Amino acid sequence: MRYYQVADDVFCIRGTDVNMVLARDGEALTLIDAGWLKDAGVIEQSIRALGHRPEDIVAVLLSHAHLDHIGALRHLHERYGTPAYTATAEVGHARGEYHEQATPLDVIRRAWKPRTLAWAVRIAAAGGLRENSAPHIQPFPESGALDVPGGPVPISCAGHTSGHSAFHLPGAGLVATGDALVTAHPTSNIAGPQLLPDFFNHSTRDAIDGLAAFDSVEADLVVPGHGPVWKEGIRRAAEIARERAVGS
Repeated sequence: MRYYQVADDVFCIRGTDVNMVLARDGEALTLIDAGWLKDAGVIEQSIRALGHRPEDIVAVLLSHAHLDHIGALRHLHERYGTPAYTATAEVGHARGEYHEQATPLDVIRRAWKPRTLAWAVRIAAAGGLRENSAPHIQPFPESGALDVPGGPVPISCAGHTSGHSAFHLPGAGLVATGDALVTAHPTSNIAGPQLLPDFFNHSTRDAIDGLAAFDSVEADLVVPGHGPVWKEGIRRAAEIARERAVGS
């Protein structure tokens, strides 16, 4: 099974080495991030297995416009008319007007590591070598909590990209961190809260500073863009990620 429940009416969908979050309110759904291009089938299958239809997604919220998060946005819009939203500072990135993405050469330089090579093969099969954008994406329609299932509150935490957002679901006591912090990645040798390796980040210095956005957030559960769910609180996760980044 490619999805599992993490809180009441909140589920994690596992794409190709990437996580997505699905929140529901009755029949309506919010999807946070959209995996790789070819993870569209995983999204649709998971939604149907939960007794819903892809048409039930009222909004997709995008943490940032890297290829492993923007993947199915255009497919969902073209097939089902699903709207997508991201931070104002990330809209141009998502529309393909500029890029803040690790390049294939960045990956090739590190492909001598067996785990990285295996990951590179998997993501290539998932559409990682194809350009992808979401010309239809719009900035968040309001500030504060968004009027969509889960009542997610965007948290600005730039660094991994210039307009990166995480999403706090207060009712579920959960933060979907995107790639502002993760708990594992095939290119990393450590487990637990951490920043992604430098070559993935637009600015690692800013990414470290961006962790301060979590210091005032009350949430026990962290669903990162990569790695397992963390259950010891977002503040502790941010503290560990900061310590590791500064000490590296």
